[in-house]
Amino acid sequence: MFLQVDQVSVRYAGGAVRAAVHEVSLGLQRGQIGALIGPSGCGKTSLLRAVAGLERPAQGRVQLDGRTLADLAGGMHLPPEARGIGMVFQDYALFPHLSVAQNILFGLHGQPRARQQERLAQMLDLVGLAAAAGRYPHQLSGGQQQRIALARALAPQPRLLLLDEPFSSLDVDLRERLAQEVRAILKQTVTTALLVTHDQLEAFAIGDVIGVMNHGSLEQWDDAYTLYHRPATRFVADFIGHGVFAPAQVVQGPAGPVVRTALGDLIDAGESPLPGAYPQDECDVLLRADDIVHDDEAPVKAQIMRKAFRGSEFLYTLQLASGEQLLAHVPSHHDHQLGEWIGIRAQVDHVVTFARQPL
Repeated sequence: MFLQVDQVSVRYAGGAVRAAVHEVSLGLQRGQIGALIGPSGCGKTSLLRAVAGLERPAQGRVQLDGRTLADLAGGMHLPPEARGIGMVFQDYALFPHLSVAQNILFGLHGQPRARQQERLAQMLDLVGLAAAAGRYPHQLSGGQQQRIALARALAPQPRLLLLDEPFSSLDVDLRERLAQEVRAILKQTVTTALLVTHDQLEAFAIGDVIGVMNHGSLEQWDDAYTLYHRPATRFVADFIGHGVFAPAQVVQGPAGPVVRTALGDLIDAGESPLPGAYPQDECDVLLRADDIVHDDEAPVKAQIMRKAFRGSEFLYTLQLASGEQLLAHVPSHHDHQLGEWIGIRAQVDHVVTFARQPL
């Protein structure tokens, strides 16, 4: 692994008994982009600061390209400036009294002037802002400021780039577009990067691998597809995407085990739990909004309790006659009224179950 974090914990003086970061391990290959997401206070920024050297871990080890940056057992802790790591902060931290060019050149002091100018031209071209070299930060849009902050961080050619909520101050449409632009720039420069964000779509847009944190622990470190379709824990299943946990039972069908629900039997060859996996074979099955299909011919009916317009689709909150609630994405031209009963069926490719949780 190019970046290796082993069993890192971070504690703050006077803080709660539980660590802000608790024995987290993760790795990135050279050129990979990782993203950390989770609720506020889950420890993702504290972990990023530990990798940067801004926080001293209470335990564990951080290595980059085979070089140890921090190792509590060995009493080693390199300062941030000795780590070869670049950072892009939430507020960009551009120098307001320096021009765009001067901001980018800031991290190149000590290099020959010709090399500085060459690198400046490369960075301005990379982020598409060569025409703005003489402007000052207040003369730029938020998206332009973000790209300049990225160019300044990349100019010294850091071995690792850390980004702390870099798009949070931008509007939603610009945030998603810039996340894709930043990913393209990082891939073009083969830069290994670790991003902290609270926005799932942003993490999915930029990350090769994504970590979901909760109460200081890393619940899962995986690609976006696996996080969504094969969540390792109930928290990940609940945190990622839209869905509900529906009561179910594992039974033995003619061709193998099936998960029996109010919407019918669900089968996932090789992945469905076996009878006996849960007490009394009772479990909760994850049903995402895209697992529920609106079908007027379906025998199961559900009442529309709430609906949220999303442009191309509605997010319906549905209730079965038994009282169970489900979510469904329905094309927006299917504009049914609140209180209306519609036919639904389950179309589940990945059956994900967890132990039954008491009501």
